[in-house]
Amino acid sequence: MVNYLNKTIQPGDNPDLTEERATATFNTNDMAAQIYGAEKRARRRREITAKIATMPELHDSKPYPFMTREEKILESARKLTILTEKMSEIIDPTDAAELYHLNNEVLGLEGNPMALHGVMFIPALSAQASDEQQAKWLTRAVKREIIGTYAQTELGHGTNLQNLETTATYDVATQEFVLHTPQITALKWWPGNLGKSSNYAVVVAHMIIKGKNYGPHPFMVQLRDEKTHAPLPGVTVGDIGPKMAYNIVDNGFLGFNQYRIPRTNLLMRHTKVEPDGTYIKPPHAKINYSAMVHVRSYMLTGQAIMLAMSLTIATRYSSVRRQGQIDKNQPEVKVLEYQTQQHRLFPSIARAYAFQFAGAETVKLYERVLREMKDGNVSLMADLHALTSGLKSVVTYQTGEGIEQARMACGGHGYSMASYISEIYGVAIGGCTYEGENMVMLLQLARYLVKSAALIKSGQSSQLGPLVAYLGAKSEATSLIDRVPNSGFTEYVKTFQHIARKQTLKAAEKFFGLMERGEKREIAWNKSSVELNRASRLHTRLFIVEAFVRRVNEVGDLTIKEALTDLLHLHVNYELLDCATYALEDGFLSSTQLDYIRDQVYLYLGKIRPNAVSLCDAWEFSDIELRSVLGRRDGHVYQNLFEWAKSSPLNKTDVLPSVNQYLKPMMEKARQGSKL
Repeated sequence: MVNYLNKTIQPGDNPDLTEERATATFNTNDMAAQIYGAEKRARRRREITAKIATMPELHDSKPYPFMTREEKILESARKLTILTEKMSEIIDPTDAAELYHLNNEVLGLEGNPMALHGVMFIPALSAQASDEQQAKWLTRAVKREIIGTYAQTELGHGTNLQNLETTATYDVATQEFVLHTPQITALKWWPGNLGKSSNYAVVVAHMIIKGKNYGPHPFMVQLRDEKTHAPLPGVTVGDIGPKMAYNIVDNGFLGFNQYRIPRTNLLMRHTKVEPDGTYIKPPHAKINYSAMVHVRSYMLTGQAIMLAMSLTIATRYSSVRRQGQIDKNQPEVKVLEYQTQQHRLFPSIARAYAFQFAGAETVKLYERVLREMKDGNVSLMADLHALTSGLKSVVTYQTGEGIEQARMACGGHGYSMASYISEIYGVAIGGCTYEGENMVMLLQLARYLVKSAALIKSGQSSQLGPLVAYLGAKSEATSLIDRVPNSGFTEYVKTFQHIARKQTLKAAEKFFGLMERGEKREIAWNKSSVELNRASRLHTRLFIVEAFVRRVNEVGDLTIKEALTDLLHLHVNYELLDCATYALEDGFLSSTQLDYIRDQVYLYLGKIRPNAVSLCDAWEFSDIELRSVLGRRDGHVYQNLFEWAKSSPLNKTDVLPSVNQYLKPMMEKARQGSKL
């Protein structure tokens, strides 16, 4: 038997797909180790997948698209309960990466009754609860004795935390906080698993002591009786209804009517309130942002995975779908042979890798901030908050674009739920809004950039943070792309730096100028906001490029390095082409250089073509995880698409009640009329 570099090949696969995999120039297992950060992590993913394959009780009882919402929730809870009992047989429960993969395989992207428990509730307690509070609550949460969520967003306010309306008023006499929802817009609205699953929540409310408002703070709040699961007196809670996707998760509403909790339910690792009402403030204004920064850091790799899933489906399907002829004397070709299809898919494959590597770098930075926070050092929090704000916005938007392109690349079958791409899109695109609406996120980064521009303007460039140090550097007169031989990616990085620097300083100067001409700061900011957001996008895209370059430079295996370098070449040329206006308007790039960049895109589409399927296979998504007929590992799409369609509940009977009750009488009546 041939020892193929692509380790997903099996006897009996669709020969068109095997043909694609046979041209791989790298070992897909080794590439998986790069994607997931270590050989051990990639190997453990394969072991977990193999174990799950032998446990039919953890498989979907029928395809999700053929289930009602209630059936999906019940199915998810069934599997979740089995997982809780058997988890230690399958994974190390303390390993977040293994738990994430297990959940994706078994429970899937549509969520589960404890989706927010692990990604928001436990991290909030870990980061913001005192040691004593963690001993009381965190242990119970980890053991799943209780189910929790994180309740911040309200019906009337989301991103604007300072205008949240839920209040927590301190009663000195009883040493209790009184939680209250003063009006309908103050209802907590959207928190995942709040509606029906959670019996506890970390609730963010404005803390009021002796008439003074100290702003939003997190409180640990019991919502439901632990035995009956009924809402406690003073608590109004429920599900907000179906959504575009992610409907296994019971996003909820929550209101309080003078609901009392002990003083010690204020999460007190960084903020404290003494029995007499004395307020001890945190050492840093943004310290309570840690839960949001945590989610944004991990969102990047989550988005990369969803983008890679959709591209795996589309690229595999494009390898078995034959349509049309390039040469009229030859048979129909795989649609992946068309340059238009390659241009639609390959730049997004490069982005998926770029987002994964940038995300991994950001997670490491977040973990460093957490370690330093425990020692009272919060100096990096503001920098990380700004960076994750920009990354969250750019990555979620471009992921949505890429998934939708993948769906359209599958033609009509991409519109079917059998592709599952529409569900992936629906889950991923929610990321443009939750944890901070994208436009607002860009403006949060813009504030950081404007402060940096102010330092440059006042001659204090030496005080710039490491992520924005390039803003204080001088640009060369013109880009040296295609001018300096063997320069690698250096000139591309310099060009991205130039356009990000120019746009940041230009937007900041517009803002400063408006204020100098008498505009109020808020008005000047609003009038500059579109240009500021453009600066934020360029700064973020620069970081992604630099993170990609850093990661490729670290790779030792020459075959892996070559394949990733091809992707990186495609990425920098495609992204720069997309941003070219900024470099053309001041002559930094010439039209001939632009032609060179465009030709490089086409060159690397061709170079990536033999590895396209293998670059997707290296993410190692099982059929159980993909839940896609079009993206099946074996490539046998058409027969399985027919079997999938036959399993539709509508096909259980030849004649539907709607026909008997309405359509048949309508047609009979029409026929009688025709006879008359």
